[in-house]
Amino acid sequence: MAALYFHTLHLNPSEPKASSRDRFVLSKGHAALIQYAALAERGFFPLEELDRVKTLGSMLQGHPDCLRTPGIEANTGSLGQGLSIANGMALAGKLNGGTHKVWVLLGDGELNEGQVWEAAMFAAHRKLDNIVAIVDRNGLQAMGSTAQRLNTDPLAAKWTAFGWCVAEIDGHDIVQIVSALETARAHKGSPAVVIARTVKGKGLPFAENNFAFHNGMMSSEQFHAALAEIEQAIAEIRRED
Repeated sequence: MAALYFHTLHLNPSEPKASSRDRFVLSKGHAALIQYAALAERGFFPLEELDRVKTLGSMLQGHPDCLRTPGIEANTGSLGQGLSIANGMALAGKLNGGTHKVWVLLGDGELNEGQVWEAAMFAAHRKLDNIVAIVDRNGLQAMGSTAQRLNTDPLAAKWTAFGWCVAEIDGHDIVQIVSALETARAHKGSPAVVIARTVKGKGLPFAENNFAFHNGMMSSEQFHAALAEIEQAIAEIRRED
């Protein structure tokens, strides 16, 4: 999300509905908190709004709402629908002669949904090279591992067979992320997908690879431990800079 909002996406917070803007669809809408943080940091709304997340009347609800929140392109969270929405945006862009890109982030758990693969076929058939999908490949979903629930391996081969240009990267390596997104933007002739291998809960030892934290709540002790881990990571980054 940092790479998208602070490097890749062509956006102007003062003109959130500019026709030339890139579109971004967070298909895994339950991860809205990270998108809200990115939008606030980019200036789409005041940082203070983050303190009101999921409160009555707030512009920041539990899932993205394009009628409430500046910068949100689609209401998402009903998993499996985001790529279809992005296809519509991309096709409209083609028909209208637009030069913008449409980006969509999917969870690997939602790849269980047949609608995703219908949308993948459609995008390839219509040669929607103005769409880029990103798959958060952490191997876990709400109730356990993706391999045990419905195994989608070999994932890269599936996307290739569906007619997409495929890249696989370390989803925690910012250099690889930025490079893959730049390559995907420049690609012509077919839609592109970046499969980002990630660790769920990375950086928080109690949450790493723990599917219970898909929708679990931290204890007070875990919360303070998480803050300490994050502050230490930030300090290390600043030392490297």
